[in-house]
Amino acid sequence: MTRMIRSLAEVAKRHRVLLCDVWGVIHNGREAFPGPCAATARWRRERGPVVLISNSPRPSGDVIPQLDALGVPREAWSSLVTSGDATRALIAARAPGPAWAIGPERDAVLYEGLDLGFAGPEDAAFISCTGLVDDETEAPENYRKALSVAALRGLMMICANPDRVVQRGERLVYCAGALADLYETLGGRVEMAGKPFAPIYDASLAEAERLLGHALSRPEVLALGDGLATDVAGANAQGLDILFVASGIHGAETGAAEGRLEAAEIEALLAGAGAHAAYAIAELAW
Repeated sequence: MTRMIRSLAEVAKRHRVLLCDVWGVIHNGREAFPGPCAATARWRRERGPVVLISNSPRPSGDVIPQLDALGVPREAWSSLVTSGDATRALIAARAPGPAWAIGPERDAVLYEGLDLGFAGPEDAAFISCTGLVDDETEAPENYRKALSVAALRGLMMICANPDRVVQRGERLVYCAGALADLYETLGGRVEMAGKPFAPIYDASLAEAERLLGHALSRPEVLALGDGLATDVAGANAQGLDILFVASGIHGAETGAAEGRLEAAEIEALLAGAGAHAAYAIAELAW
């Protein structure tokens, strides 16, 4: 059974390292959440490293300025590992391509230094998807025709962000994972390195061990996130305890968006996803 908690302090002594999701937990894409940031800062002072583990398609060095701009304090985290970090190796192995790059211009940093060529779906050797070109106005269906061409050609899609949606302010916007889902329904093949897949956890745990200066056992690590298909599924696959933040993208389904935390609703949601969580909290707090 999932234990319902009100504060991170209730379980902090059980674990040494926090693998903390970013979007939906410590910020919403427009501003940082003061309470959750204070909680991770307290963990870092009193328990150990806080490794942010993000499905951002950009390398971590390019995401740090975004965290600063949103007001996420540097003392709230120790290190950052992104899906972009883990994905660059998959893309580099397919250079020089050419790649059909799907995503906004801001994600072009993912390809820097990879000596990669680019082409459209008719001529590319593979697809690299970081998201929709304009996630404010587009939906996956806008890409059906072009993705159908790529699927017929048998192109592999490297999806740099497995998230289907994220919360931006009060809205949910589509991410690269939604395009990957559509591509698979068209018969296309998809490869990913971000959550819930192993490469990003391997990199994150290695970073935690570097910070600590010694090896870690799985029980020492607490994962934390709001996505069932990414954060919870990934932690389950890695044998890590997970603290499910119910007020994130599933807030409307759990009642947490209305200030409630109902054990029966949480258990039903997890069971429906074939997942389990050690703990659940409405919103991250110390």
